[in-house]
Amino acid sequence: MQRLIALYQALDQTQSQNAKLQALRKYFEAADPHEAAWTVELLRGGHARRFISPRKLRQWLAEYLNLPFEVVEDCYHYVGDLSETVALLLPNRLNPPNHLPSLPYLAEIELPRLASLSESEQQAWLYEYWGKLNYWEAFLFHKLLLGAMRVGVAEGLLTRALAEALGLSEAQVAQRLAGEWKPSPYFYQHLRRGEGNSLEPYPFFLAYPIEDLGEAFREKLNDLSDYQIEWKWDGVRVQVVRREGGIALWSRGGVCITESFPDIIQRYAALPPGTVIDGELLIVKEGVIQPFSALQRRLLRKKVSSNILRELPATLFAYDLLEWNGKDLRSHPLSERRALLEGLSLSYPFVELSPTVEPLDWAALEELRAHPPFGAEGLMLKKKDSPYLIGRRRGFWWKYKRSPFSVDAVLIYAQRGHGRRSGWYTDLTFALWDGRGRLVTFAKAYSGLTDQEMQELTRWIRAHAVEKVGPVVKVPPVWVFEIGFEGIQVSTRHKCGYAVRFPRVLRWRRDKKAEEADCLSALERIAALQAPL
Repeated sequence: MQRLIALYQALDQTQSQNAKLQALRKYFEAADPHEAAWTVELLRGGHARRFISPRKLRQWLAEYLNLPFEVVEDCYHYVGDLSETVALLLPNRLNPPNHLPSLPYLAEIELPRLASLSESEQQAWLYEYWGKLNYWEAFLFHKLLLGAMRVGVAEGLLTRALAEALGLSEAQVAQRLAGEWKPSPYFYQHLRRGEGNSLEPYPFFLAYPIEDLGEAFREKLNDLSDYQIEWKWDGVRVQVVRREGGIALWSRGGVCITESFPDIIQRYAALPPGTVIDGELLIVKEGVIQPFSALQRRLLRKKVSSNILRELPATLFAYDLLEWNGKDLRSHPLSERRALLEGLSLSYPFVELSPTVEPLDWAALEELRAHPPFGAEGLMLKKKDSPYLIGRRRGFWWKYKRSPFSVDAVLIYAQRGHGRRSGWYTDLTFALWDGRGRLVTFAKAYSGLTDQEMQELTRWIRAHAVEKVGPVVKVPPVWVFEIGFEGIQVSTRHKCGYAVRFPRVLRWRRDKKAEEADCLSALERIAALQAPL
């Protein structure tokens, strides 16, 4: 465990990617295979299980330290990270190390056992650990306990470190990590084994966003005819893997969703072994693409009833052919892969191609991007000579999304952020007018403001807060912000009657008074535009 703590310290205390790469490579070169497997799982964001509630943890910490609960709460909201708060408050910060069992034992035995204990037993269990852990042991221990093991290690950096430590290619490591696997003593064997007939997907190739298609960027792209242009569908990116071992459906996040989509599996099982197709999963009913919320009802279901299959039939729009007749095609140019995919769809009509579009000029491209068909959220521009790479690689694939929907809303509540933002009020709640002179909660947003704007807003909130309930501060309805979002759906769980996807601040509307903010009717109009035809 001390090697893992040293790794965490090294990663936490630097922003240099080279320094992080060296620390990771050094760790994996000498790590126990079982612990290394768990470390990879945690660094990739897996095993994010919370074994004890944060509020219960803070309450017991206050009792352990003989402090008022409000003091612990204030410390937590000031620090912004509960694991760091506990580590700072425990009195034995300088104890010698080696009080934690191994990571595999903690993850597989000790922490799962905690869930079966009574509250009094859980409290005694924690008190035993709190009496002996030093700062870094307590910090890492509570990261595991709270399912919050995040240190800003990009997937590509982790893949490269493993490849260098094990003497493998990045492509091989990335493919091994793309499928489902469980941390075990055989982790390195899993990485090193040959391709065989496994049902693992390939690592996905991702696009860079185009923020502004101005003249300079157009010159960078060069000629539109160099690109295959497709719709960017608002579904779930997947790969269908058909090999001798069977067939599997994988999401971009590396989750096997085969059981959730038996209708797709039944059709694509007719493909010959040695076929891998990249595409977008959507719900299409009677020829009409349904909202993303319909697809959410199918995701991660272990059993899919005949009623669900009839009500929410799934369709796959195929983008790319990555493997054919057992041959890896990723190094071939996109134009060649697309031609093979089109030929495959002629032989297997159930393979439905995602259509391409051919705008005559940049103005026509802008018009298509601004008014995509229902179910699409913009365009994809892919260089026709591009190979299928791993992750995001600038210069090959671009996504050009339509402008987000937006409304002008009033700030009514604020809460401090976490980590780097723990001293600023960055978790903001906004409201819209209901038409009768009342503000109704609409959405929360956590991003979009610059550091300077967040500092300025924090100073204003501290000076003008009218009420505080726990960590939440109520502020007078003064400031208006333009809030952007990607989609909207009717919701009975939200006071305003709608739920929006990916809300964020687009700009601070200092030019508007609160009474000039939008009403709920603005959401109704946007929702009407988002309804299937």
